[in-house]
Amino acid sequence: MYKRIFFIVCLLLFIQLDVDAQCAMCRTTVESTVSNGRSNIATGLNTGILYLLTAPYLLVGGIAWLWFKQSKQEQKERIAKWQLRQRVSQLMGKAN
Repeated sequence: MYKRIFFIVCLLLFIQLDVDAQCAMCRTTVESTVSNGRSNIATGLNTGILYLLTAPYLLVGGIAWLWFKQSKQEQKERIAKWQLRQRVSQLMGKAN
């Protein structure tokens, strides 16, 4: 089953499809509005681009922060267990 999923993922990664993006339309709109003296649409498009750009960075940053927080907590637990084992071994050594 995992081989099938891996194969499908690899297949989807390597297939290239031609798509019609709206970049040319946006560019034409911005050029025509700026040449007419209005820059409201250009400002709105730039704001939208920046908004869409920040979402992936915030998502990755949030995941990194949660991962860091979890690893710190696991490290504290490992240190506590190690200290407990050291204390038990000291007490066992003194008891013998």
